[in-house]
Amino acid sequence: MIRRIASTDLAVLLLAALPAGLGLAALSAGPVRAHAAADYAEHCASCHGDDRLGGTGPALIPDTLGRVRGIETVIAQGRPLTQMQGFAEELDPDQIASLVDYLKQPVEGHPGWSPEQVAESRAMNADYVPAPAPVFSGDPMNITLVVETGDHHVSVLDGDSFEVLDRFETPFAVHGGPKFSPDGRFVYIMSRDGWVQKYDIWSLAEVGRVRAGLNSRNIAMSHDGKWLAVANYLPASLSILSTEDLSLAASLPVTARDGTESRVSAVYQAPARKSFVLALKDAPEIWEIATDPDAGPFRDGFVHSHEKGMTEALGAEAGLFARRRIVIEEPLDDFFFTPDYRELIGTNRDGDKGVVINLDVGRRIAELPLPGMPHLGSGITWQRDGHRVMATPHLNEGVLSVIDMTDWSLVGQVKTDGPGFFLRSHDSTPYVWADVFIGDHKDEMHIIDKQSLEIVQTLKPFPGKTFAHAEFTRDGSHVLVSLWEDDGAVLIYDAATLEEVKRLPMRKPSGKYNVWNKITFEDGTSH
Repeated sequence: MIRRIASTDLAVLLLAALPAGLGLAALSAGPVRAHAAADYAEHCASCHGDDRLGGTGPALIPDTLGRVRGIETVIAQGRPLTQMQGFAEELDPDQIASLVDYLKQPVEGHPGWSPEQVAESRAMNADYVPAPAPVFSGDPMNITLVVETGDHHVSVLDGDSFEVLDRFETPFAVHGGPKFSPDGRFVYIMSRDGWVQKYDIWSLAEVGRVRAGLNSRNIAMSHDGKWLAVANYLPASLSILSTEDLSLAASLPVTARDGTESRVSAVYQAPARKSFVLALKDAPEIWEIATDPDAGPFRDGFVHSHEKGMTEALGAEAGLFARRRIVIEEPLDDFFFTPDYRELIGTNRDGDKGVVINLDVGRRIAELPLPGMPHLGSGITWQRDGHRVMATPHLNEGVLSVIDMTDWSLVGQVKTDGPGFFLRSHDSTPYVWADVFIGDHKDEMHIIDKQSLEIVQTLKPFPGKTFAHAEFTRDGSHVLVSLWEDDGAVLIYDAATLEEVKRLPMRKPSGKYNVWNKITFEDGTSH
């Protein structure tokens, strides 16, 4: 049977990981902490593990506590429509406060997540039977998945009828965007605490799940659909799973050339290169991991001779999962790629510029003036005046930058009513849909002309509420936008008239992902 993950906000705290690790005894110093440890053991450990690294519920570790509000309320009252029950009758306010303090304490040790533990966590659905054809009548390539963060579910939406075909529970706190198999049949979903779930869209059924890490950032699909890479903060590693059965194919520790252990900020698919590309959080390097059995050799050190049959070199890797190390000047995050995946654009730690790295030669070829924390992960491209341009929102200022990808010059900037987070477009539409998302104008969606770069209309159907993240249907005829609230909805617009045509109530819908747009790398879709 599937091992379900408790959808707990007590666990929101903790979705991920921090050096935590030895279990209850390591935290039992002092009478107050010992009392809290006993409360944890009695009420929490059965779901979240004796060592707080998770079990059927997410890991409860202090690295993420700073992002969570109202922890005491969640412990006391639980969370409706989830497996997180309230403990107000068992624990008084002082006990709850002590328990929260206990969870915030640093702990000794450096927890790992071994291949054996990964294998032990793997749970395949014994009731799953693959359907020979889709069990629904709609176009399987026009399915859109809607992530509902309000109660940790995904809705499977028919892109023609806009009917919900299925709604299934996900691991806690889905992050990084689902990834589809190249044929669009299967989708893989990852949570911040390292669980990866496989779902069969044709069968409308979960296939299984596995915990690939303790604190994970995102996943990426290989060019041939055989491998799924999981970027981990804890342990600092890249886990590579077989997409067939979710078994662990490789666990690659991430250590820089100077010996520094590094978290993996993100992993990206580079299908044209037959590789994964890794952003390292703590080291000035980019890693490329081959998904081609004939890749390499990649030289990691000194090369004396390249002469055929006479090669003299150190540190060579070749074949499937071989690593190529690209040394750069400073750590880069939040990558964006040219359509042919020859160039990578990343932001520096300060978020005040973009750097273009040519992956073929492994060095910087341009620098872009992009102050205001560009959010390159949501960048998109389109054709304008015979040139391909890219656009990116900025997280710290109300502007959208448009860059010519021929010479990396700044074409222009679109002033918006506040910092945005997501962009979407489609080859069939003249418009870019840009949310504001952050600040007083979070209730606005700008519609921008791709040629004039002028805002032609601003939608504001829910004053004061977050209105964000657009996604197009397969043919680009309709746009789906989220009312990003707990009692929210997905609004469906006619892409030509910009008129609302349907509204679907949902629980805090966030990202929406159309199968066709994702697997074909449709213009206007972030990758």
